[in-house]
Amino acid sequence: MSSVTDFLLNRASEPRLEAPAPDAVTLERAFSCASRAPDHALLRPWRYLVIEGEDLKALGDLFAAAYSDNIDGPKLEKMHKKAMRAPMVIVGIASVQKHHKVPEVEQLLSAGASMSFLGLALQDAGYGVMWRTGDMAYNPVVLEGLGLEKGESITGFLYTGTVSSTKPDVPRPELAEFVARWPK
Repeated sequence: MSSVTDFLLNRASEPRLEAPAPDAVTLERAFSCASRAPDHALLRPWRYLVIEGEDLKALGDLFAAAYSDNIDGPKLEKMHKKAMRAPMVIVGIASVQKHHKVPEVEQLLSAGASMSFLGLALQDAGYGVMWRTGDMAYNPVVLEGLGLEKGESITGFLYTGTVSSTKPDVPRPELAEFVARWPK
């Protein structure tokens, strides 16, 4: 198998991330990889926001504001700290368009593939990534605060930085659990 296959077989999400984050040259190359995702009709139904440095505090403020009416002090502080899990957070946004040949679901899958390619490129450059969604990806306060347009949705928050400590290997399913031949 190729080095790509070996890389994929060893890919893992890394939740413990610290500075430094990817530099501008690395990011440019990674976003170029993201743009190579399958994309029926070349709609490019994705876009990204890069958040780092002091802007992570503003993201934490936005996360906390999304729940400030429903939770108390310690839980509110926990929401704020979610933005500080890595030195850089890249927000993936699906920008679905009306198209006579390309249904919404294909555009969402393309945006997800783009996000995946981005994460793989960053890992190949030596950085760790953790793709997260959760309540923040669907909260209207967060969507508005990040400037999403009508019809856009968050594909995830890609936390990235330097791996501070690797997590233990995760058991992988047996192929027979998710692969079958058709017809039987």
